[in-house]
Amino acid sequence: MDLHSYLKRLFEYDDWANREVVTSLQKLPYAPHKAVRLMAHVVAVEYVWLARLKGQADPAVWPEWTVAEISRQREALPNIVAEYFKSEAAGNFETAISYANTKGERWTNSVGDILMHIVMHSTYHRGQVATVLRDTGIAPPYTDYIQAVRTQQIEE
Repeated sequence: MDLHSYLKRLFEYDDWANREVVTSLQKLPYAPHKAVRLMAHVVAVEYVWLARLKGQADPAVWPEWTVAEISRQREALPNIVAEYFKSEAAGNFETAISYANTKGERWTNSVGDILMHIVMHSTYHRGQVATVLRDTGIAPPYTDYIQAVRTQQIEE
């Protein structure tokens, strides 16, 4: 599998895992604030990095979204990601992208590293959400990559 196909597969996994977590939060009578805040951050940061890849201004990194808003924002992401992967820019993973982080520091990273970071960042914070849910007595959804493969949630 080439890198382009592999990264697209990782984004399919990321979307499935985010959907699983958001769906689990929607089913709760009261979703823990910290879990909601973390999932809002997960989804928002995907928009941040996609904006940086396109040379656009960063949207909010820690928005105060409700679970319903997180769901709406998450639902729009797959189409945005798919459009990005169809673009010429996504075909060259070695292309350097310069941007300022939230502290105003200037950085330059490759498209491939940024795309990998998006997925890894989401995975990291979904783990935090799982911890918050467990700490409040709620079983978190099983969102491991291998689970997505085993249950054919992502394409081969």
